[in-house]
Amino acid sequence: MSVSSTPFTHTELTFQVMVDASPNALVLVNQEGKIVYINAFSEKLFQYDRAEVIGQKIEILMPARFEKYHPGLVKSFFTNPQFRRMGEGRELFALKKDKTEFPVEIGLNPIVTVDGTLVLATIMDITERKKAEERFRLVVESAPSAMVLVDKKGVIKLVNSQTEKLFRYRREELLDQKIEMLLPKEIRGHHPKYRKEFSKNPEVRAMGAGRDLYAVDRDDNKFPVEIGLNPIDTFDGKMVLASIIDITERKKAEEISAKYTKKLENKNKELEQFTYIASHDLQEPLKSITGLTEILTEDYKDKLDEEARDSLSFLNESTERMKQLINSLLDYARLGQKSKLEQIDCNELIKVVKEDLVSLISEANASIEIETLPTLFGYRTELRLLFQNLINNAIKFRKENIPPVIKISAYKQSKAWQFKVEDNGIGLDMKFADKIFTIFQRLNSKDKYPGTGIGLSHCKKIVDLHDGDIWVASVPGEGSSFYFTINTKIKS
Repeated sequence: MSVSSTPFTHTELTFQVMVDASPNALVLVNQEGKIVYINAFSEKLFQYDRAEVIGQKIEILMPARFEKYHPGLVKSFFTNPQFRRMGEGRELFALKKDKTEFPVEIGLNPIVTVDGTLVLATIMDITERKKAEERFRLVVESAPSAMVLVDKKGVIKLVNSQTEKLFRYRREELLDQKIEMLLPKEIRGHHPKYRKEFSKNPEVRAMGAGRDLYAVDRDDNKFPVEIGLNPIDTFDGKMVLASIIDITERKKAEEISAKYTKKLENKNKELEQFTYIASHDLQEPLKSITGLTEILTEDYKDKLDEEARDSLSFLNESTERMKQLINSLLDYARLGQKSKLEQIDCNELIKVVKEDLVSLISEANASIEIETLPTLFGYRTELRLLFQNLINNAIKFRKENIPPVIKISAYKQSKAWQFKVEDNGIGLDMKFADKIFTIFQRLNSKDKYPGTGIGLSHCKKIVDLHDGDIWVASVPGEGSSFYFTINTKIKS
């Protein structure tokens, strides 16, 4: 194509129409570095009329700092003209008529014409892309975990400050290096295979599911990590954004938890042994004592004076009480051992409890008012015992000559159901509120209020099995309200 006033040939006109219709800025430059032609999009982008730039040096469209060495680059291109990107690896800027700079991406394509070889420069304004990249960089930089952007060849293209802290490298030491530098030596050789497998089916997922993963820092210190992989579409192609979390403290906590679990298992075995001893070895001597006192009472009743008979009677009562205590301990130890979680309608459960306590309720002329209760997952036998103990407790500690009134209600919390069992009994001093849930702790005389003192400790253990809490609010002489929660997501 010539810059003379000679009319265009058919081929030149076709070329001009094609170039002018392009949605990108196209600038045609000769070997002298002068602009031969620009299309309409270039006029719009650079804010020049084409008549203002045709015949001018291409440097008119560049910031002044590029003017010194750009002619040399033009000469170098024409020495070996071939399609390529301009300024590979460098940030390029162009200049508008009003001297506004903007970032660009430039492709160079040699065009052979009758006037010699020209270069067709395709110029793209990448201002919005740069803004998007900066937003992405800021998001990555502000992440609380180490973030590493890796291209399809496994080359690190972006890291944040958390990565520098975690691996103890400076940012410039990581960029353009292979990701394998952050991996233990024993797996570096295998990692490229894993990268290729991921690239075949890129999706957001945790890396190395089911395997322990490790990384190494600058000093080759090895530490456990958790890695999330997120495929990212960028202007430079598909990349993977890896989120890396040091889980050293978590691993330590897991080890402590495992040791604690083992310790609990050993304690449970000890408890099972105790249960066996309590149910067999401890009860055998009691049976012998009971049998002996019965023989003495029957065979020597005529030879024993009143004091001796009273002593034998006291001995019988003591051994019977000891049997009750042992049985209570056994019941306490067995709570939750063989139970399974199941769906329970608490309304139906309370009906069963009332049937169990029908004689006690009738004798005390007690009334039980029940609001609508939830259906939830729990341990049926244990929950039944929980309500039974609380109702029994409310009836036992009633006021003289005043029929007990017991109200049972529940309401939903965010992660639990909270129950309330309210009575009009004798109440208690709140300074003893914690003591009543301790095994064998009593606040009242066993002569007036018989029992082993283990009922409320049963309640606490049952609530603990359901990942809940139990507490009391009470005023002496006015009654008590027992509250407990049942977690809606308990684990068996």
